[in-house]
Amino acid sequence: MMQLPTQAVILAGGQGTRLRPYTDDRPKPMVEIPGTGLPIIGHQLAWLAAEGVTDVVVSCGHLADVLGEWLTTAELPRTRAKDTDGAGTAPTPLRTEVVVESEPLGRGGGLKYAAASLPRPDEPWYATNGDIWTRFALREMAAFHSERDAVATLALARPRIPWGAVETDPFGHVLDFIEAPPSPYLVNAGVYVFSSSFAALLPDRGDHERTTFPRLARERRLAGFQLPQGAYWRAIDTAKDLEEAARELRETQGG
Repeated sequence: MMQLPTQAVILAGGQGTRLRPYTDDRPKPMVEIPGTGLPIIGHQLAWLAAEGVTDVVVSCGHLADVLGEWLTTAELPRTRAKDTDGAGTAPTPLRTEVVVESEPLGRGGGLKYAAASLPRPDEPWYATNGDIWTRFALREMAAFHSERDAVATLALARPRIPWGAVETDPFGHVLDFIEAPPSPYLVNAGVYVFSSSFAALLPDRGDHERTTFPRLARERRLAGFQLPQGAYWRAIDTAKDLEEAARELRETQGG
């Protein structure tokens, strides 16, 4: 039987310089999505809990004490872990642990450091970047990962290009203007499923996207899961992203 992950890492150590002044007194994942009353990490924790995650390790850096204090005072979502047969346990509050690097280890080293605090090192796990706001079925991604016998699986999104596009014919005549078209390329959506063996392949220092991922790709052990049609996904990098997220939320709510 496929083992669904019940543990996750949130990478919340970024400086968030492009989100200033919002990040002058808080880390990027603590920035509130306008109109929701919750910071980005609050939405992530609710999503992970709804997907059966019971334990989350939060890797912090910039203003880690602010995030740590919020985690100890906030009312965390309750979760019910389930197997593929639908059986579950009684709902319990999501358990969180904060880890802080004593020195910069790079993205891969930081992920490895955080993974060392996962409560069940012999089981698979999810990971997400701390600035991602999304909702889709993580269980489907975990099944995709298992079916392909992958060591690591990346969620892939097709974001909209932030500029209008111009369509021309071979003679250079302008045929049409297309406002914010979808990108022709898939991008790393910042959400992952990892097998238990993945942590040992991470560098102690450095960037796993330059070392571990290319190696796994060459060995055909890295999979890419395309987000389902209509799934919401946005990376919150700038103040404009916050404004767009709030606008999209109003539209989905009919406001």
